[in-house]
Amino acid sequence: MKNKSERKSNETLFTVKEESELLKFLYEMQPNRTKGKVKSELEHKLVSVDGKTVTKYNYALKKGQQVKIGVYEYKYDKNTSPDLDIIYEDDELLVINKPAGMLAIATEKERNITAYHLAMEYVRMKNAHNRIFIVHRLDRDTSGVLVFAKNEAIKHALQENWDECAKFRGYAAVVEGCPEPREGRIENKLRETDSHLVYTAKMGDGKLAITNYKVRKSNNNYSLVDIDIETGRKNQIRVHMSDMGCPIAGDKKYGAETNPVKRLCLHANKLIIVHPYTGEEMVFQTPVPKKMLQVLNSK
Repeated sequence: MKNKSERKSNETLFTVKEESELLKFLYEMQPNRTKGKVKSELEHKLVSVDGKTVTKYNYALKKGQQVKIGVYEYKYDKNTSPDLDIIYEDDELLVINKPAGMLAIATEKERNITAYHLAMEYVRMKNAHNRIFIVHRLDRDTSGVLVFAKNEAIKHALQENWDECAKFRGYAAVVEGCPEPREGRIENKLRETDSHLVYTAKMGDGKLAITNYKVRKSNNNYSLVDIDIETGRKNQIRVHMSDMGCPIAGDKKYGAETNPVKRLCLHANKLIIVHPYTGEEMVFQTPVPKKMLQVLNSK
């Protein structure tokens, strides 16, 4: 005889019809869920047997017992969590304006206040089983357009063809001084030291990096520069601007002497991608932060 199930709000109740170990029973009752997701139900204490929470995989079930599976409640509290600035959203994509100083994804030191974590909390407000996948990254200190996928298929389709899908990756930077010439193209190879400092390789191996730039506005001390990159190397723009003698304001790591707005003055303001399934060209934009623009108005 098959086990029966009954759904009430965000919980599912099963009646055990024959003896079994709990984990095996959960697999059988939820054939559409991955084994990892089923195990996480136990780890998050979402499973109870006859009203008692059980976390042991090999818990012995007896005929007639009631197994209840709850749903993990993810709470996005704007009073305690940073706002999620959503630029665009549909059934497959979520695009946000990541603030400066926030990691895109978790590290060993920081796991909670990341763009990925906040995006995950947001989509799970609608359905606790929703998931989010990061498509590309921005440096912690860089603000701007960041794309997430809502399923693994679209994630892989974008990541595996990112150079073809990403038709334009635009940035705005406030740099110290004024680049000369005021418009140009930088093409060289970058390498990284063991201490994670990226530098231009004078000879030998390295990763090709191409940056196009144009000075939009300049005063006695700073310049606002429009930048688009043809490659997405780590710290690429920061290194290229520093090599020109015009490091990005606030970028002490690459030689900046000033920090006028207490942040790295680099913002990913425009991204154009071609949808890998539909071929549609999608444009995502966000304004340059006012604090960065105000630097150009100072003397």
